[in-house]
Amino acid sequence: MQKSKFDRMKRTGVWLDKDKAIIVTLYNGDMSTNTILSHVKNFHVHGGSVTRLKGGLQDVVQDSKYLEREKHQLKKYFNNIASEIKDDDAIVLFGPAEIKDQFNKELRTSYNDLSAKIKDVVKTDKMTKRQVKSWVKIFFESTN
Repeated sequence: MQKSKFDRMKRTGVWLDKDKAIIVTLYNGDMSTNTILSHVKNFHVHGGSVTRLKGGLQDVVQDSKYLEREKHQLKKYFNNIASEIKDDDAIVLFGPAEIKDQFNKELRTSYNDLSAKIKDVVKTDKMTKRQVKSWVKIFFESTN
C-alpha cells in the first residue's frame, strides 16, 4: 500500500485547557500522544472586610501580583507546547476554554512560523484522551 502525501505530513491536534495540553500527532500512519501539564496555579484571593460599618477596616487585595504570576506561568506553559509542536506541518487547536485562543494569540505574536501552520481553532467540550485522539483523526481525515 502506497502512503499518501498526507501520511508523510506531521499533523497535530492540541487539546488544551488551563490544567494540561494533550498533543496528538499523526505521522506515517502512526498516532502518538503526549501530555503537558501547565503548572498554572489557581490563585484564590482572600481578603476584604467583614465589618458592616461604613468606612470600617478593609484589607486591600493586590490582584495584579496574582495576575502577573499567572501570566508568566501561562507563557511558560505555551512555550512548552510550542517547543513540542515546532516541527509539525499542520496544527489544529481545540478545547473547552479560552486558553486555546490565548495560545493562538501567543503563536501569532511570538511564533510566526507555527502560527502559519494553524488550520483551525475549535471550541469543544472536555474530552477524555481517547476522545481527543479520535477527534484529531476525524478532523484531519475530513480536511484531506
